Amino acid sequence: MNIQEIVSDQKAFFKTHKTKSIKFRKMYLEKLKELIHQNEELLYKAIEKDFGKSRFDTFTTEISFVLKDIDYYLHHLKTLSKPKKVSTNFANQIGKSRIYPEPLGCVLVIGAWNYPYQLSLSPLIAALAAGNCCILKPSEIAGNTMSAMAKIINENFPPEYIRVYEGGIDETTELLRFKFDKIFFTGSTKIGKIIYKAAAEHLTPVTLELGGKSPTVVTKEANLEVAAKRIVWGKFLNAGQTCVAPDYLAVEQSVQEQFLEMLRKYIKEFKYTPGSDQYTRIINQKNFQRLVQLIDKEKIYFGGAYNEEQLYIEPTILTNIAWQDTIMQDEIFGPLLPVITFTSFNQIINTIADLEKPLAAYLFSNNSDEKEIFKQKISFGGGCINDVVMHLSNDNLPFGGVGNSGIGHYHGQYGFETFSHQKSILERVTWGEPNIKYPPYSEKKLSWIKKFL
Repeated sequence: MNIQEIVSDQKAFFKTHKTKSIKFRKMYLEKLKELIHQNEELLYKAIEKDFGKSRFDTFTTEISFVLKDIDYYLHHLKTLSKPKKVSTNFANQIGKSRIYPEPLGCVLVIGAWNYPYQLSLSPLIAALAAGNCCILKPSEIAGNTMSAMAKIINENFPPEYIRVYEGGIDETTELLRFKFDKIFFTGSTKIGKIIYKAAAEHLTPVTLELGGKSPTVVTKEANLEVAAKRIVWGKFLNAGQTCVAPDYLAVEQSVQEQFLEMLRKYIKEFKYTPGSDQYTRIINQKNFQRLVQLIDKEKIYFGGAYNEEQLYIEPTILTNIAWQDTIMQDEIFGPLLPVITFTSFNQIINTIADLEKPLAAYLFSNNSDEKEIFKQKISFGGGCINDVVMHLSNDNLPFGGVGNSGIGHYHGQYGFETFSHQKSILERVTWGEPNIKYPPYSEKKLSWIKKFL
């Protein structure tokens, strides 16, 4: 099927109103859950071919998220879909007011390569739970996982309801020519701007899950041992190819040497070696070369080794970093951790606050004043105090960016709302209405209107 046929068929199918049925939505969500369980081995093998991700990492950071999302909507779908009662103002008495969540229609989800299952299937699941038809375009950079998702979905679901569209830049460009009722994109800020521009041609609403340089601030008031362990895990998970990974550290000068040694200890302890279950390779040659060029050999505190044939880059800590250094200009998206030193907490917070708003931000401190300043002064999509990355796992928290790091959010209830329109309806009785709002007008009527309104 060509893309024009798929889009036309999905728009026609949506108009049958079948996808609005709670029973219909649950049936297909349960089917997708069953297919994921049946094809788990296929999913493991595909992602291992793409960039060597272990079964453990694939389940904990990908498949478990997807299954959890399905279970959330199966459990909460009836409540989420129920019309919500709101109060009716005096001018509209006697009447009742309701908000009806309704699906948008035919939506496009464009996934990312770094967590190809989670970042493609989770928004797809939210779109289906909200009652939409959906075209999913996974990232071609992780080609094997794209093919695996296409096989599972295209062989088991009607194309007029769900379809995985394979291909690269040309196919994505072709998709963007069509008018969708929503576009959901996960990827870089650069490509997000292209998506946004294309969507604007059709006045299509967008959700853009982008990235940015997510800071991690460590003060002398922190539990340094816990901070080091959690930062090393969160930074080098997926070889740093995580949109909410700590991009750089800002460490208070009085504890820097002690803290750097703790980071070194945990990197060694976690055994991030080529081909191990603990570590993945860089996705492709292009990203490998980009990262290698960011390693300033004069500033290596730990690591720095790499193997081009294996696309392996050792976890690397860089010190004596200045804000104007090349590595501080764009999101790193790899296993390189630059460390900036500060002496004044307020000054480092003000500096970070003046930069582009990141997708995530993290603070390690047990000082209540520092926590409050961090929360109040820095704008970011979401984050943690005394941890990293883990806010992503809480369905009760919206996940999304702000400013350059994204538009809109999803997860749990927020994913359902992202793919829904909140339709407001006022219903009134047809008796007992005074003529005060109808012509002819008079000073007396105006006097009464002023009292009522």
